[in-house]
Amino acid sequence: MNKVDITPEAVELVKQIANKNGALIFHQSGGCCDGSAPMLFAEGDMYLDESDILLGEVGGVPFYMNKDQYAYWKFTHLTVDIVEGRGASFSLEIPYGFRFLVRSRLFTDEEIKELDIK
Repeated sequence: MNKVDITPEAVELVKQIANKNGALIFHQSGGCCDGSAPMLFAEGDMYLDESDILLGEVGGVPFYMNKDQYAYWKFTHLTVDIVEGRGASFSLEIPYGFRFLVRSRLFTDEEIKELDIK
């Protein structure tokens, strides 16, 4: 069971961006710029510290979120997707005519037990 997944369409966009930019990371924005959108950065372009946690890997890319935001979202499964249009962030997909977004649902009781979420 994953805490975060990605759609096949989003994976294809990530591959295109990785071919141009090399290693990447996702960071779930906590409200800056484009609301709470997942943002894609070249590895090293986003400062990560002890307040950021790794939720998993999607499309070969690590996915991070701030601990404080995770406290609110820990019972939520996230799926990274794309839609046409331009976001208002610094994320790398902007020149491609798409923006990343996260679709969410609450974990079931069984999933919460499996993931050992407290």
